[in-house]
Amino acid sequence: MATLHTQPFTAGLKNNFPQVFQWLLQVFFVGLMLGTTRIVIAPLAEQEFGLAKDSLLLLSTFVIAFGVVKGSMNFVAGHWAEKIGRKPVHLAGWLIALPIPVLFYFAQSWAWVVFATVLLGINQGLTWSMTQTAKLDITADHERGLTIGLNEFAGYTGVALGGLASAYISQWLGLKTGLLVFGLLIISIAFTLTWINIAESHSSALYPTPQNTATSDTQAVSTWSIFKRMSWSDSRLLAITQAGCVEKFVDALVWIVYPIFLYQKTQDLPLTAWIISIYGLVWGSSQLITGHWSDKFGRQRLNVTGMMITTFGVVLMPMLESSMGWSISAAITGFGMALLYPNLSAAIVDLSQPQWRATAIGIYRFWRDLGYAIGALVLGLAAYFTQDLTVTFWVVGGFMAASTAWLAAKG
Repeated sequence: MATLHTQPFTAGLKNNFPQVFQWLLQVFFVGLMLGTTRIVIAPLAEQEFGLAKDSLLLLSTFVIAFGVVKGSMNFVAGHWAEKIGRKPVHLAGWLIALPIPVLFYFAQSWAWVVFATVLLGINQGLTWSMTQTAKLDITADHERGLTIGLNEFAGYTGVALGGLASAYISQWLGLKTGLLVFGLLIISIAFTLTWINIAESHSSALYPTPQNTATSDTQAVSTWSIFKRMSWSDSRLLAITQAGCVEKFVDALVWIVYPIFLYQKTQDLPLTAWIISIYGLVWGSSQLITGHWSDKFGRQRLNVTGMMITTFGVVLMPMLESSMGWSISAAITGFGMALLYPNLSAAIVDLSQPQWRATAIGIYRFWRDLGYAIGALVLGLAAYFTQDLTVTFWVVGGFMAASTAWLAAKG
């Protein structure tokens, strides 16, 4: 395994294509792992553990657990990445994932599923963070948007395909066996490729590129100081961070409500999987271009536009009554997410220095992925008090509209 203090890379996507490709492959596997839970958890909850279809508050507990843990681990991952390097943290993430498919398979109660999801949150926080951080170590400043766009393209394409594959594999092998076989296959391949092919890039982050040498902050900055900057003291960083948090309400909606809403409408699990996968595939594939656009045209315009389009896609879904209409709504939402998702992260990177970039990314991702938990709780409470599933779409739309206004004013 590569040691922490390696010779710095020469910055640039082309210069480091072999390593960039390996990290893109890794984030694809990270996305596949997350995608295994996107479609089949709701049917698993109902068929295996007797959760009623309308028990949205109880069903949301696994996403709440995921969001709290993943958000926290993003924060920890950024700190650890500065201390021991990117590759060891990434490997640890895959080791922690090993029990997840086994827990799903042997689950005797819903609590087992929630615990497996806690481990999934740790896995995702450690691995996805490192795929982004490591690539930013070895690419040029003017490629930041493109770099993050490529990363999120690979990751969310993996999420979409993982959800689709798990639906078909579960129909073939059964829900629990499908999760076991598919999950163990993903983890074993990803861990092996990391061990063999990934090189440590930490030292490259310590050598400012020519573009940022003049502005680089050479003094040590404490983690608490960076946390304060991003969480309340810097209005620009705060506006971007809150937008990242609230946009996760949308993904929580897709994870919890879409499978129930669409399955009730279609009574067809593969069709439900395809509609939800359209959201992920459009989101993932569009980031090939939206990250690059922000390098050319700036982050703020694309971020605000993406928030607006995502809001429209969310509120459109419950107003439609056909598979084609739901697919269009999912595609609109996915494209809006593609505009905002890589470029909110890129905006954070723009405002941070190389010496504390990994920590800044980790703190942003902490607040962003905490949005899973907050959003899931809001969705569960809204459905519980109104007994109306469609209310959840309007609640998320309202939060997104308010967040968009804040970002437009301060970002």
